[in-house]
Amino acid sequence: MAALLPAEWIKNWEKGGKSEFVQLCRALSENKNHDVGFRDIQQALYELAYHVVRGNLKHDQASNVLGDVIEFREDMPSILADVFCILDIETSCLEEKNKRDHFTQLVLACLYLVSDTVLKERLDPETLESLGLIKQSQQFNQKSVKIKTKLFYKQQKFNLLREENEGYAKLIAELGQDLSGNITSDLILENIKSLIGCFNLDPNRVLDIILEVYECRPEYDDFFVPLIESYMYMCEPQTLCHILGFKFKFYQDPSGETPSSLYRVAAVLLQHNLIDLEDLYVHLLPGDNAIIEEHKREIVEAKQIVRKLTMVVLSSEKTEEKEKEKEKEEEKTEKPPDNQKLGLLEALLKIGDWHHAQSIMDQMPPFYSTSHKPIAIALCQLVHVTIEPLYRRVGVPKGAKGSPISSLPNKRAPKQAESFEELRKEVFNMLCYLGPHLSHDPILFAKVVRLGKAFMKEFQSDGSKQEDKEKMETLFSCLLSITDQVLLPSLSLMDCNACMSEELWGMFKTFPYQYRYRLYGQWKNETYNSHPLLVKVKAQTIDRAKYIMKRLTKENVKPSGRQIGKLSHSNPTILFDYILSQIQKYDNLITPVVDSLKYLTSLNYDVLAYCIIEALANPEKERMKHDDTTISSWLQSLASFCGAVFRKYPIELAGLLQYVANQLKAGKSFDLLILKEVVQKMAGIEITEEMTMEQLEAMTGGEQLKAEGGYFGQIRNTKKSSQRLKDALLDHDLALPLCLLMAQQRNGVVFQEGGEKHLKLVGKLYDQCHDTLVQFGGFLASNLSTEDYIKRVPSIDVLCNEFHTPHDAAFFLSRPMYAHHISSKYDELKKAEKGNKQQHKVHKYITSCELVMAPVHEAVISLHLPKVWDDISPQFYATFWSLTMYDLAVPHSSYDREVNKLKVQMKAIDDNQEMPPNKKKKEKERCTALQDKLLEEEKKQLEHVQRVLQRLKLEKDNWLLAKSTKNETITKFLQLCIFPRCIFSAIDAVYCAHFVELVHQQKTPNFSTLLCYDRVFSDIIYTVASCTENEASRYGRFLCCMLETVTRWHSDRVIYEKECGNYPGFLTILRATGFDGGNKADQLDYENFRHVVHKWHYKLTKASVHCLETGEYTHIRNILIVLTKILPWYPKVLNLGQALERRVHKICQEEKEKRPDLYALAMGYSGQLKSRKPFMIPENEFHHKDPPARNAVPATVQNGPGGAGMPTSLTINTVRLEEGATEETDKLKEKSQGVVKVINKTVNATPKVTTSNGNSASNSKIIKEKDDKEKSGKEKDKEKKDKTPAATPEMKALGKDGKDKPKEERANKEEKAREIKEKTPKSDKEKEKVKKEEKASKEEKSKTVVTIIESKSTAEKEREKEPSRERDLAKEMKSKENAKGGEKVPVAGSLKSPVPRSETSESEREQKRRKVDTHSSPSHSSTVKGTAVLPKVPLVSENYSSSRVISVHFLQDNLNELKESSAKHYINHTTPTLSKSKEREVEKKDLDKSRERSREREKKDEKDRKDRKRDHSNSDREVPQDSTKRRKEENGTTGSSKHSKSESPSDSPRLNEKEKEKNKSKSSGKEKGDSIKAEKMEKSSSGSKKESRHDKEKTEKKEKRDSTGGKEEKKHHKSSDKHR
Repeated sequence: MAALLPAEWIKNWEKGGKSEFVQLCRALSENKNHDVGFRDIQQALYELAYHVVRGNLKHDQASNVLGDVIEFREDMPSILADVFCILDIETSCLEEKNKRDHFTQLVLACLYLVSDTVLKERLDPETLESLGLIKQSQQFNQKSVKIKTKLFYKQQKFNLLREENEGYAKLIAELGQDLSGNITSDLILENIKSLIGCFNLDPNRVLDIILEVYECRPEYDDFFVPLIESYMYMCEPQTLCHILGFKFKFYQDPSGETPSSLYRVAAVLLQHNLIDLEDLYVHLLPGDNAIIEEHKREIVEAKQIVRKLTMVVLSSEKTEEKEKEKEKEEEKTEKPPDNQKLGLLEALLKIGDWHHAQSIMDQMPPFYSTSHKPIAIALCQLVHVTIEPLYRRVGVPKGAKGSPISSLPNKRAPKQAESFEELRKEVFNMLCYLGPHLSHDPILFAKVVRLGKAFMKEFQSDGSKQEDKEKMETLFSCLLSITDQVLLPSLSLMDCNACMSEELWGMFKTFPYQYRYRLYGQWKNETYNSHPLLVKVKAQTIDRAKYIMKRLTKENVKPSGRQIGKLSHSNPTILFDYILSQIQKYDNLITPVVDSLKYLTSLNYDVLAYCIIEALANPEKERMKHDDTTISSWLQSLASFCGAVFRKYPIELAGLLQYVANQLKAGKSFDLLILKEVVQKMAGIEITEEMTMEQLEAMTGGEQLKAEGGYFGQIRNTKKSSQRLKDALLDHDLALPLCLLMAQQRNGVVFQEGGEKHLKLVGKLYDQCHDTLVQFGGFLASNLSTEDYIKRVPSIDVLCNEFHTPHDAAFFLSRPMYAHHISSKYDELKKAEKGNKQQHKVHKYITSCELVMAPVHEAVISLHLPKVWDDISPQFYATFWSLTMYDLAVPHSSYDREVNKLKVQMKAIDDNQEMPPNKKKKEKERCTALQDKLLEEEKKQLEHVQRVLQRLKLEKDNWLLAKSTKNETITKFLQLCIFPRCIFSAIDAVYCAHFVELVHQQKTPNFSTLLCYDRVFSDIIYTVASCTENEASRYGRFLCCMLETVTRWHSDRVIYEKECGNYPGFLTILRATGFDGGNKADQLDYENFRHVVHKWHYKLTKASVHCLETGEYTHIRNILIVLTKILPWYPKVLNLGQALERRVHKICQEEKEKRPDLYALAMGYSGQLKSRKPFMIPENEFHHKDPPARNAVPATVQNGPGGAGMPTSLTINTVRLEEGATEETDKLKEKSQGVVKVINKTVNATPKVTTSNGNSASNSKIIKEKDDKEKSGKEKDKEKKDKTPAATPEMKALGKDGKDKPKEERANKEEKAREIKEKTPKSDKEKEKVKKEEKASKEEKSKTVVTIIESKSTAEKEREKEPSRERDLAKEMKSKENAKGGEKVPVAGSLKSPVPRSETSESEREQKRRKVDTHSSPSHSSTVKGTAVLPKVPLVSENYSSSRVISVHFLQDNLNELKESSAKHYINHTTPTLSKSKEREVEKKDLDKSRERSREREKKDEKDRKDRKRDHSNSDREVPQDSTKRRKEENGTTGSSKHSKSESPSDSPRLNEKEKEKNKSKSSGKEKGDSIKAEKMEKSSSGSKKESRHDKEKTEKKEKRDSTGGKEEKKHHKSSDKHR
């Protein structure tokens, strides 16, 4: 603190320092702030005195100035005395004596200012002695001690005898008299005063007696309270409190028990504020610390109990444990000392003094006080009284009387609540102090819940003002808090009280589920840890739950269910948590648990729903098994339990459905499993791939037929549960969001979710997502009313473009809407004008279809690029996607089957003697009603199908526009319609197959049935490889239905003629002008069709074997699934079946240890395949193979350009091939181009050798044959037509492996047809190229071309590149010819057919035998992507497609062994060669002829081209001849390669190194000579001699080399040996 007295003042004291000091003191004493002034004056005086002590100022100067200052304040002498007191202490400690002297002199000088008594109080006795104020300090000390003792410690002893006993007797008589009259407390008080005075009574003792009497007469509050209040004016305020304290102390010894009357008196006095709680509280035991310690000890004990319950105790330890527990309990039973604080608290609550009671509770740990039952009950009673008026007004249920509770007589008790606002202010606080101990008063619990219900009713009714709304919101949140802190914990402590649970549900059901689940979460995870009692209860519940669950079986469901019910009323969260944990471990518990839950209350069901969701969302649980390929079993078990429990019991679904939606939003699709199970169980809609064909058929009928025959289980009683599911979806607007989320998530599974996951798991999740979508969509379609459905599902363009729903899913969702629309429009029109004729009805139906579908036709245009609509019309697209199987066919057999079942059932009922008659009657009535329903449904469907077919008949002409080519149209149809839909669901798979057949039957213009089927069967590898497991199953069903149709046509000529004979779909010449009826010659005849079917079977085998050999999990699994599905119709041909069987057997061996699921699939298929073996037939029975007319026609003829013999197979799927191209394809391209070059060389080199059959001929013969084909394709075609048109198909067939023969025959006609229809004008550029091509063909000794019909789209690119390429190739070939000789020549042959077959020289018998034996083993195929190669290699590819029979994959099949096999081709035929000169002559003649022909052809083509240019400048519709010609040229090598095939299959495998060497040594000239000789030999031998032993040895070596096709080749050996 800064000095108030500056040093200058002291130096100049007399001049100005004194006056300054006085002014300072005056100023300080006038300061209004009393405290500040006081301290500053003290300091000023102290500093002045201190200057005197130090000798800076004389003591008389100081005393003078102090005399002036002393008057400024009354208390100035006291302040001065204080200053002296401090200086006294300070100076007495100093060693300088002079300072002490200065101090003494100052005090002496100031004695006149401060009184002696003040100084004696404050100064030390020694100082007083030195000042002369006392004589001796020692005596002074002794005297003061005596006085103090007398004052504070000496008691005044009253002798009771000296006090008059009579006085006390009179006092008691006064207080104990009858107080009912006019006696007042004032009157009695006067008497008491008189008695005290008269009898000299001790006032404190009198007060004590008054309290004693009051204790005995508690009913006279109104008398005693005023009396004590008045009496207290005579005493000190503390007296009353001390007397009460002494009374409480008296009872504090361990054996004492404080009487309740004392508590009550203290409580009343507290309530009337006659004593302070703080003053009385200190007198009460136990201390607060002891209470806190006790509370902690209780918590520890509770935790120990929990630990014991969760520990596994062995039986020997159990007995010891029990003994210890008994001892402990005995110790506990010793009565604890009285808790006076709680006693007082109880008394306060009973008289309604909430204010003081709350203060006491706040001193203790939470809920400690109310854990004592009397206090809890007292507080409950107080709440009863407080809520009474409000409860009577709004809470009493209708019809209940109730027992009214009278209010407390006490005016100071809390005010009774009249409104909810008052309830919040008063009662909610009391309830919070009660906490879980409301359980002691179930009646009050019920009252509070009913008030909650009444409030919720008010809260949910609208129309209140903004202020009121805010109040209501506050009230609502308070109500939730009370529920969380009081109601639910109290329920946990109640003894299984089902009524309370139901009562509570009455309030809970008014809360939204989000609030309810929040409350359950708190209850389950937090509440049980908040209080020792609840901790114990939780442990006991778990213990009991374990006991019940251990004993739960199917047999004792009822008793166990009752026990579960009992336990669940109070502690559902804990119980269900345990039950669910058990279900997750042991799925066999699901059924008994579901059955045992029937004794639950509504609240418990709701809690169960919450617990299920919590278990599902558990972040600690892995959703995949440790192998990462399958969904965890705990999740599957929970999902299954979900479905069962939600179906059986009325549990609210909203939370669960919202959880699934949220998981989908987060991009997680695991939990769709739950939705799938719930829909399956609640709505009875099953999604399974294991459906039998009968079930599938039933699923195409009406609802009744579906229910009876479409599902595995009889789906009964799903009406209520499906209604509940529907309501939940509609109320919470989840129907459409779930659909859209699932549709979007399908791709999300693959592209987002599937990142790190195993491919198998990704497939499973994709399937699960898709299946659930189909199932859920089906549920919505069958359960939502038309209005609901239409209101929720947007139009198709919005679905696809805005919501990004995949098209298949979007149409799936919209389809029921279209059906609803059409039927409602149709009904409207029928009502409008009543014409009953069938025609009128059909007309109305078609009108309604047009009205409904017109906007859809508009909408779909935006779904695809404009180019798409050049080929198929939006109307066709919409029609395809909007119809279902229900619209296309009536499953009569299914209806009959179900009706017969019912008849059998009725007969069984009749025969049953034990059944009571009334039950019999009921059952029969049910069966009859069902039967009538089914028949009615069948009739209704029949009419509907007829109407639909009429509508399609009218529409069909506008369906396929085919502005580009037929092939392109089929591509679009397959790509946008068939493929996406056939893998959507099993019924859709069947629908697609039926639809294709329907389009064929309707004779739809521009639709080539042949082409469509061919594209479906030809390249299934990619489709199969890209499917998931379930999609593969559906794709298999689709193929199965397609094969069924084909097999039906194949089985009987009559059927074929009837269903296909004159149909545009089977035209083989595709005219540019569209379908004009076609002449009979353009139709594919029956025999050729059988060849085609054989080709398809072969293709399927090829693809299957290929997939099985990849080693890829997905390929193998999917192809096995597909093969299993198509087993009824494939394989039909014995040798194809055997090839498959061998490969499948190999899979069984390879996968047994590695991939057990593949092994199981393969074993299953293998077994079924074996059982089908008796139904397989040899190839010659499957399609007729005529023996070729020997030597009549040159072998080459078979590939004539565009002639009648054109193979249909030409047309097949080049589109796909292009798409699949990969690196491998490039390698192949190189190889195959090499091959082509060689072929061209040979073409140019060899003269005509037309009749060679290629059996025992030389190498050169083969070369010449190839030449022939290429050079003089047209000539030969003519020859072919002229000489033996009939023989050509067979030759073709022979040219392929025995198998392929039919394919080519079939191909002839088909291709011819296609050639004409698909001639599409090409661009100028292309035309120029064509010209170049023609020139090239002249230069290169006019390569002849065999036409193949290829769709524009696939071949265009190649065409642009081809002319130049051909030229190069031809040149290269020429140059290489001499150097390499025959080494490479036959490669083309090997490309085409792994096992070529002789064309004409073999005897019929041999050929027949070979049909079975020499089938090239499809198992040769080794590479995956061969298909892609073709379009890129013009010569070979055309070549390929012309003889499309040998599947694309053969290109690659033996590429590795190309050289070997090529060498084989000719070495078998070695014979002496002709002279070179002869060869040359032959060659020249050949060339001349071919040149002339090509010139003529050019001229014709150019004319054609000019004509067509005028008509079709935009290359849209028709193909001019130049394109056909170009195709022919492109196919230059077809002939040759085919020819190479034509060699005997028995020869091809027998290549040998020695032979190769021979080849190399021979000059090309020799080869030519050889070939001519070979021809002669062939003529003479007519193919009877086959091979030398030498050959045989070579082939055996080759067999060892060739691993894949070994077995097949052995067969070839055998056959050739026999022949020999």
